[in-house]
Amino acid sequence: MLILGIDPGSRITGYGVLDASASSPRYVASGCIRTRGDDLAQRLAQVYAGISEVIGLHGPGEFAIEQVFMSKNADSALKLGQARGTAIVCAANHGLPVSEYGPRQIKQAVTGGGAADKAQVQHMVTAILGLSGTPQADAADALAIALTHAHARQGLITQGSFGGGKRSRKGNAWRDYRPS
Repeated sequence: MLILGIDPGSRITGYGVLDASASSPRYVASGCIRTRGDDLAQRLAQVYAGISEVIGLHGPGEFAIEQVFMSKNADSALKLGQARGTAIVCAANHGLPVSEYGPRQIKQAVTGGGAADKAQVQHMVTAILGLSGTPQADAADALAIALTHAHARQGLITQGSFGGGKRSRKGNAWRDYRPS
C-alpha cells in the first residue's frame, strides 16, 4: 500500500510517498511542488496539477495531510487553508481516502516529542527511512506525515491520541515539480 503524504503550502507543497506494505515503511519518492506567480488562484491550480501528477506517477492508495493549525498571520493561515483544501479535493477526485493529522501528532510520531523543530523532523525522517541524504524541509514534513499515517495504520499510534487526527472517506531521489 502506497501512502502519499502532503505538507500543503501556496508557494511550496511538499510531498512524500512511502510503501507501507511491509512491517516498516519504505521510501518511494519525495519532493516539492513549487508554484510560480502572484495570482493565488493560479498557484492553487499549480498545486492541484502537481499533486495530480504525483498521484498519477506513483498510484498511492491512501492520502495523508496535515490539519490546519492557527497562525498569528490570518492572511497566511487563509492561504494555507486554501492550499490544503486544494490538495484534499485533488485526493478526493482521485478516489483516495483522506486522513488528517495534527502538527503535534506528526512530530510526536516521528521524533518522540510534540515540540520538535523542522531540523529534528528532517533528521528523524532521514534516519527512520535510511535515506542517503536529507530531504528539503517541506518534503521531509510530507514524509513525516506519511510515516504518521503508516504508524496509525499499523496501530502504533491511535488517531486522535495526541494533537488530534481524523479520517474521512471520500530510488532515493528528491525532485521539484514546476508546473508549466
